[in-house]
Order: sequence, then C-alpha cells, then structure tokens
Amino acid sequence: MRFSKIYIYDEPSVPELQLDSLVDFLKDTFDVPVEKRPNIFSKKGIDIAHAIACSRVFNTKQEFQRHEPTEEEVQFELDTFQDSSKSENIILYDGFEFQKIIRELIPNEESENFHIIITNKLTCTFDYADYRYHGRALIGANPSTISTTGIIEAPAKPREYYMELMTSMGIGLNVDVIQKKYRGQYLEYHDSRLAKIIEGYALQAILYYITGEPFCEFLDCRANNAHWQRDLLYSQIEFGKLCAKHQKTVVDFKLFK
Repeated sequence: MRFSKIYIYDEPSVPELQLDSLVDFLKDTFDVPVEKRPNIFSKKGIDIAHAIACSRVFNTKQEFQRHEPTEEEVQFELDTFQDSSKSENIILYDGFEFQKIIRELIPNEESENFHIIITNKLTCTFDYADYRYHGRALIGANPSTISTTGIIEAPAKPREYYMELMTSMGIGLNVDVIQKKYRGQYLEYHDSRLAKIIEGYALQAILYYITGEPFCEFLDCRANNAHWQRDLLYSQIEFGKLCAKHQKTVVDFKLFK
C-alpha cells in the first residue's frame, strides 16, 4: 500500500513521546510530509465515549462480547477526552473494536494517507492459540494504534523477575526490592527510553501497511515485534536499525512513492 502523508495523533499524558522528534524521524525515514495532531479524542462527545466504553474487555478468557456500559463508565471515558492522564485501574479495550471507532473519526478525504494514533489506553486482542486476551502495544492497519500502556505491560519482564516477585510476595517481603533489582531491564511508566521505542513501533506500523507482511523474525531489526522487554530494548535501542530486508523496503518506498 502507498501513501503520500503521515498523520500522528498525540497522547498528551505521555510527554516522553517527544512528538516533534518522532515527526522528524518519520519525515527523514520515509521522505513524506508528517503532520502532528492533537489527541484524536479531544473535543469528541458522549457518543464516542459510549462507543469506547462498549469496547471494554471484562473476561480475558472469552471472545469479545459487546459491553453495555454504565453512566459512570461513559462519563469516565468522556472525562479522559479532556484529560487523558485521568486514570484508574488498568482497563482493557478490544483492539479491533477500538480501531473501528477510530477509523470512523478519520475524514474521508484523508483516508488514503497513513494515520498513527498514540493512546494510553491498553488495547488487547483475543488469541485463538490459547483462547485468551493479550495486551498489545500495536494494532496494525490504517489507522494504526500504538498503546503506550501496552508498550509497558505487554512485553514480559525477565522470568527471574516474576519468580522472585512471587517468592517475595509469598513470604511477605517488600516487592520494591525486587523491582529495584531489575530496574533498567524493562520499561516503566514515563521512562525516558519511550521516545526511541515508539519510533520502532511507528516503523512497524508503516512497514506492515506497506508490505502486508508480518513483523520481522530477527531480533536484529527494529521491525521485530518483541514479546519480552529485554528483546524490545535490544532491537529498538541496543541494535537500533532495520535489517537489510526492511531497509530495502524503506528505500524502495522512497524511490517509487
């Protein structure tokens, strides 16, 4: 698929995004205009708030079932449109239902261009391999959504972290000691590394849209969709490049756009 412009929608609750830097990065990489826009839900009304609340997931071991929200749930979503930093316990949203709602917000005259929506809502999809929902950092297609909460919560922390955490909780030890021990080996909320990580997810979204192919199987590529935090940090920061195959995809796109 081809496009001639990229639109990026802000998530103001995550200043670590460094949106201006992301705009420049994508301009330089794909040689197309990139326009930043406010949060896609800003100034939206109760109908959209109701639709978002309907996409919540309550049973992670069951396929999506449309939820009829309470007035309080709709009001919560409406409040987040004005202040997306408003938070409560992490809420799961079906990623494909969420994407359908966003697609309706894209003007028809802009539908041929590429849209990246950054959100702090935790998107997830139902996996028929194990019949349960999993958190996702990226829901591909156009528009694509990048979940900052998904980046933190979806890729797993080190196995040793979970083992020590369970042991410590079982004998009443302070879990802060375990978190401090492994700090730096995984992303945290408002982590300074988020800007670089989100560049990688934006690359993955665009490459998937261009080629229609799955993510890169090699860790030595920013198009790798990591399932572990250590792999995510390696691919996006330590290695920090595309593999030869995906770099050629970028070059070809620029030549024939």
